[in-house]
Amino acid sequence: MFRTPTMDDTNEITINLLLLGRTKSGKSSLGNSLLGSCEFESQFFPQSVTSECQLCRASIPQFGRRMGQDLCLRLRVLDTPGFPHSSLSQGEVKQRVRKALAEQFSEGLHMALLILRADIPFCEEENQYTVKLAEDLLGSKWKYFTAVIFTHGDKLQEARITQEEFIISAPKSLSSLLANLHNRYIFREPQDKTLRQEREILTNQILHFVRQNSYQRLQRT
Repeated sequence: MFRTPTMDDTNEITINLLLLGRTKSGKSSLGNSLLGSCEFESQFFPQSVTSECQLCRASIPQFGRRMGQDLCLRLRVLDTPGFPHSSLSQGEVKQRVRKALAEQFSEGLHMALLILRADIPFCEEENQYTVKLAEDLLGSKWKYFTAVIFTHGDKLQEARITQEEFIISAPKSLSSLLANLHNRYIFREPQDKTLRQEREILTNQILHFVRQNSYQRLQRT
């Protein structure tokens, strides 16, 4: 089912985002960048850090203009456990994400973000669970409401590899995934940027994808 948002008299628009990815892919760190603050726990640790789904919110005032008035953007970001997980089975991860998605985004989801690391080889077998999870959660229209975020994009600069070269040299499994998602992908390059600076860059890129869907929300029935 598709739903389109309505703008109320306060000129606010809310965007619902779901973070999905393998353990240590950088989901929580990306979530903090989107929020512009350190809301999600993100640290180097030998075990999985995120065990429960967590919803955090942020408001960006004067994000744009509508009918001569300032427009406020409200972001609602749902962080989720990854897999393989140090204490949760694959089934438990899926169950927790499905439950949180239904409870937190009952009005629908604008975009699911698949978090992949750009600094390690893409392995279809290792990442297929995340892709399958998105498909199971969102249904047959999942590819219209999903984008890929490549974390550790700054490592490409260190290796003197451009984003275009990275995409061209990608294995067939990754190229097929991006093609299925209509080439909706973003490279995260946090180097020399504050959280708020990076938030502005990432938010505008993600909103471009949301606008392509005419701000429609996907809701499973």
